[in-house]
Amino acid sequence: MRNTLQLARSVPYDTPHPVGKKITARFVDAGHLLGSAMVHLECDGGRSITFTGDLGRKDMPILRDPQPIPPADLLISESTYGGRNHPGVEMLAADLADVVKRTIARAGKILIPAFSLGRTQTIVFFLHQLIDSGKLPRLPIFVDSPLSAAATEVFRLHPECFDDETSELLFKDQDLFGEKLVRYTRSVDESKAINNTSGSCVIIASSGMCESGRILHHLKHNIGDPRNTVLIIGFQAPDTLGRRLVEKRPEVRILGGTYKLQAEVAVLNGFSGHAGRDDLLAMLTPLADPQRKVRLVHGDPDQAAALLATLKERGFVDIAYPDRGESVTLSEPET
Repeated sequence: MRNTLQLARSVPYDTPHPVGKKITARFVDAGHLLGSAMVHLECDGGRSITFTGDLGRKDMPILRDPQPIPPADLLISESTYGGRNHPGVEMLAADLADVVKRTIARAGKILIPAFSLGRTQTIVFFLHQLIDSGKLPRLPIFVDSPLSAAATEVFRLHPECFDDETSELLFKDQDLFGEKLVRYTRSVDESKAINNTSGSCVIIASSGMCESGRILHHLKHNIGDPRNTVLIIGFQAPDTLGRRLVEKRPEVRILGGTYKLQAEVAVLNGFSGHAGRDDLLAMLTPLADPQRKVRLVHGDPDQAAALLATLKERGFVDIAYPDRGESVTLSEPET
């Protein structure tokens, strides 16, 4: 791993970079996570391929919106939310405030499983704005993850990736990610001490699907108390603890023990960093061309099928949701 990392080199967005002798790569801002990128490949012989990777959402706070998808002979696009949209940003903030306020009213704690990069910073941003605007009372907020703390520091180092609104907020308030409000815990002893906190607080910890990490310890100590809330803010894959919480199973297994689920489980999937249906259609529709090959990936079959059907209506012809191991052949361009 160390030897591999020594070979890594940073490449700016929108700058052609040779990959061997026959391929040139260009990275385009995907707006999904800090540093996320679409990959556009220009191949020897005039053929081209674009892989969108995970595409971000328009008008979400912190990061810039995704850039236009580079046209190519073969377009490989994600389809995570190809069949449904997310609520608007204002509704997200209001829904988050409602969950926190009703939990505070019963003197409970809010547990938020969140991935360390992206989702944690977004939640901290929303909480900071809600408290700063007086829509939520000031209360203790813990980000209990060494990785989240490190990732947040990386965010601070790259304000050039922020959108205009966030850049303006940062200019007015350097405490954008809430260090005055948030305690970032790193040590095990600090993590354990959180469970001794009396009164309401917010605990944000990884992992986002509750399969590992410190969130397991907080769930173990808190899901049996009906005053508390487990707030799910992202997709939970089948057969994960997060999915079982969303399904509100009466009992769940955590760290080898069985615990009754008596805490409220609230789900706000609108915090996803993935583009929704309308965002995907807005980005893909301008590329409609009967000659262009399109393959949809990274989506459950129903979501990919919904996106595929709409894109066909909008002029795409050679488009499919490929099977595992399926290949695509690009013909030589006409001279």
